[in-house]
Amino acid sequence: MKPYHLMSKEELASLKEQLTAVYKEYQGKNLSLNMARGKPSSDQLDLSLPMLEILNTTSDFNTVDGDTRNYGVLTGLAEAKQFMGEMMSAPAENVYMYGSASLTLMFDTVSRSYTHGVMGSTPWCKLDKVKFLCPVPGYDRHFSICDFFGIEMVNIPMTPTGPDMDMVEEYVNNDETVKGIWCVPLYSNPSGEVYSDETVRRFANLKPAAKDFRIFWDNAYCVHHLYPEKPAQILEILEECAKAGNPDMVYKFGSTAKVTFPGAGISAIATSKANLADMQKQMNAQLISHDKLNQLRHVRFLKDGAGLAAHMAKHAELLRPRFEAVDEILNKELAGLEVGTWTKPMGGYFVSFDSLDGCAKKIVAMCKEAGVVMTGAGATFPYGKDPKDSNIRIAPSFPSLEELKLAAEIFCVCVKLVSIDKLLEA
Repeated sequence: MKPYHLMSKEELASLKEQLTAVYKEYQGKNLSLNMARGKPSSDQLDLSLPMLEILNTTSDFNTVDGDTRNYGVLTGLAEAKQFMGEMMSAPAENVYMYGSASLTLMFDTVSRSYTHGVMGSTPWCKLDKVKFLCPVPGYDRHFSICDFFGIEMVNIPMTPTGPDMDMVEEYVNNDETVKGIWCVPLYSNPSGEVYSDETVRRFANLKPAAKDFRIFWDNAYCVHHLYPEKPAQILEILEECAKAGNPDMVYKFGSTAKVTFPGAGISAIATSKANLADMQKQMNAQLISHDKLNQLRHVRFLKDGAGLAAHMAKHAELLRPRFEAVDEILNKELAGLEVGTWTKPMGGYFVSFDSLDGCAKKIVAMCKEAGVVMTGAGATFPYGKDPKDSNIRIAPSFPSLEELKLAAEIFCVCVKLVSIDKLLEA
């Protein structure tokens, strides 16, 4: 079929009539399909069930740090630091363990900076203005943290190799109110980009106007390869920052949230020893220790890098057909119509779709009325405001494969109908 914008209004009107009939059929099925968030499927969660049997009443709870059932070991078990360091490509001595989710760790890191400052700098709450750079489209939870603290967010467009580094350098090197940038460097949320070596090196060689500027490096998908035989690779940011004379400039976050059980995993931060010492001041007042039993459970279940890779290969076997099905249906239904573009990620949890300008909210609303719940249009931008109203995040992981195919087909019908309406209005 030829591109919609080359069709006559009569052709578009006729096509709309046909598609409307198809759409009404879907509405009549009273469906309830969810592609809203990147939640693992039940089959994925089943992969980690044996971990629940790792510890029982006959288990040995002792490690090099002592009895894990008791208080103490504020910064985490040595074995857990070693494991997370291997997962996050960081030395164990540069790792502190945290609770069940890296999102909490990121929130606390911003909160600490806001109330007490960064390594002796003025607390952000005492400054007239604080800005964060936000690559877009991006992760809505990052934006929510900034919004909660009243931090001004600045859009930085994503490119195929990462954020627009010319803009990043211009802001960071010249504006002392810029205190941070959010990054998802490997399989970015939602568009799936992988930061190039040049991008990582340019980050490491920033010359911040603010001495308390930090890169918030959310390594959420560092082991989430859809094709484990050819995993994407990125330069190690801590190492590059050290080479560039900026050892304290980055906080690196990671967790097992989608490796084992979301909300019941283990998380960690990897950063310079100076940053860790600054962080520990808060931890000393905040808690006595995190859940060491969960740390022990994870280490004994996943063991090491090889064990983690084998476990993640099982995830990939379940996720890959879902992503391939979405791509196949989008290509079958929309390729050549010039009403949208989409990504084909090699890992992570999302597909990013860009519709014609001004169509995303209407597409998501139409999907909902046909029983398909999507992430809200605009969620991938600060303040929920997509300037073009075009980006839609597709999350293929949670539905069954058959449900996902049906949801993708409905999505395509909605894209077609909303695009036709826009062209007919022109």
